[in-house]
Amino acid sequence: MNNKYLPIIEEKLRELLPNESCREAAVIKAMSYSLLAGGKRVRPTLVLAFCEALGGEVEAALPYACAIEMIHTYSLIHDDLPCMDNDDLRRGKPSNHKVFGEDIALLAGDALQSLAFDVMLRPESLEKAGMNGASAAAVLAYACGPTGMVGGQVIDLETEGKDPDLDTIKEMYAKKTGALLSAACVMGAVLAGADEGVIASVRTYAEKIGLAFQIVDDILDIESDTETLGKPVGSDAENEKVNYVTKVGVNEGRALAFKLTKQAVEALAGIPADTSYLEDLALSLSHRLN
Repeated sequence: MNNKYLPIIEEKLRELLPNESCREAAVIKAMSYSLLAGGKRVRPTLVLAFCEALGGEVEAALPYACAIEMIHTYSLIHDDLPCMDNDDLRRGKPSNHKVFGEDIALLAGDALQSLAFDVMLRPESLEKAGMNGASAAAVLAYACGPTGMVGGQVIDLETEGKDPDLDTIKEMYAKKTGALLSAACVMGAVLAGADEGVIASVRTYAEKIGLAFQIVDDILDIESDTETLGKPVGSDAENEKVNYVTKVGVNEGRALAFKLTKQAVEALAGIPADTSYLEDLALSLSHRLN
């Protein structure tokens, strides 16, 4: 689908990066290398799409959308490190640590995490978003912490070479991948001032697309190729990781991904707004299998 928000997201990300004319230029160049490397920008798009659909201002939500992309990018830099997944390619380019070294790559991820909260809590951001901005920042802080994205990565590491059951795999997915996707949706709703009833429907949508997104990734890791994905395929098998699809098979995984997508679209019925763009977005994520 055509991402109508992509131009303003890219422009704002460039604007928010620190100037490289300084002694610490090496880490800023490393931050820029990964942050501006492209990608689908799913998470910032969800922030803006939910905010706009629920009557909020896209301009006020933009720093928060960029912040979640910074968090996502930091996680990718760290995921690729030799101590984690040890991948040499990301978004069709050499991984950050292959270009800048492991030390600078580690610091670039750390710095992107700090920058994310900086841009959300700047006076000019809070002036436009008000207390909703602080609430959105809290949503992101929780999602990327020890019981969210980081916790999911811990479960991932601790199950390498083992045979986790499906409940463990689902919990890992809900935290490692789903937490940030859910945070993106909820942040958009919070920034628009949505009530708890609407936010409950938003969470359901997010949870469904989060699990579907990861299952699709599992299938593509088996069926696609490095040139298409822009990252190594077969990495789970190489790292002795059991994922959902290796447990149940590609056909069942595919069927579940489409079922979850349908449930996500149905959850949008609980949102009193035009959600056609969000419906198209959910469908586009599962249609990566086509």
